[in-house]
Amino acid sequence: MSGRPIRVLIVDDSALMRDMLRSILGRDPEIEVVGTAADPFTAREAIKRLNPDVLTLDVEMPGMNGISFLERLMALRPMPVVMVSTLTQAGALTTLRALEIGAVEVVGKPGKASDLDRISAELIGKIKVAASANIGARRIAPEGASVKVSVPQQPVGCSRSATVIGIGASTGGVEAIRAVLTELPASMPPILIVQHMPGQFTGSFASRLDGLCALQVKEAEDGEILRPGTAYLAPGGRQFELGHAGPNLTCRIGSEERVSGHAPSVDVLFRSMARVCPINSLGVILTGMGRDGASGLLDIRLGGGHTIGQNEATSVVYGMPRAAFEVGAVERQLSLQSIAAYLTAVFSPETAHA
Repeated sequence: MSGRPIRVLIVDDSALMRDMLRSILGRDPEIEVVGTAADPFTAREAIKRLNPDVLTLDVEMPGMNGISFLERLMALRPMPVVMVSTLTQAGALTTLRALEIGAVEVVGKPGKASDLDRISAELIGKIKVAASANIGARRIAPEGASVKVSVPQQPVGCSRSATVIGIGASTGGVEAIRAVLTELPASMPPILIVQHMPGQFTGSFASRLDGLCALQVKEAEDGEILRPGTAYLAPGGRQFELGHAGPNLTCRIGSEERVSGHAPSVDVLFRSMARVCPINSLGVILTGMGRDGASGLLDIRLGGGHTIGQNEATSVVYGMPRAAFEVGAVERQLSLQSIAAYLTAVFSPETAHA
């Protein structure tokens, strides 16, 4: 932000929450709260007047449609938005819709005094991530734009029935994963997905994707056998690995211990793919902050599998894909719009091995 503090506008109908968020953000010298608003109407005028860098938004304001406000904001004045939302099952679909529209991050509201330390560090960190996000990435190519990709002569050196695709993402990943999966046919090999998000959201995210995709999409269960045409989303808060039981490949749900700072961790998933199914693995790393997935993706590539990294221009946060590219883990770097087209071409009946 060129050396100046990140300018934040807080939008929440609760005066107590506005004061609490102002107090939390005021502790960091790199952040300046330039104003607060109790509703979207006041927020709209404050945005024009104050020109903030980041907006915090509660989309569950009684009597107000925060989603409609966010849709108009992203259409007319795209800017980084961090949602401060109640992390409940009831609010999950609304929160996911906001992330699809273009909100960068979500932080859970504190339910009790002991939550304040957690939310303080998390909120400050996510405000800083949002401030550097490439909000224009979502407009690089219009939906439905025709994308041409080149497919290698032997795209995957393995039996199609034994191939596994792994996808890892973090910040900006809700929209990126939706964009990829909705373009894939039902004939794809099994797909394993790690998206950094709270455990309260993963079941709802899987259900929403299932309703939008030709593929079946579900939250992964421990021990279930992988099926073609199915995408398995890691449950939030637990490690997720590829396993095997006899000749069958399976989902393994593990501990709550964080690896690379996350549970689930993309590194854990990718390393398990490289270990269990080395030449039959294809790893895809999408938008996200940090380095999670870089080491695991390199394991896949070194093991004889294939790897794809999202390019910088279409990444909301080019952190995880950059880290993977810099360590030599990325075999092909593609735009978000090209990834689904590439995977479809690779696994079409004409090019995939029988």
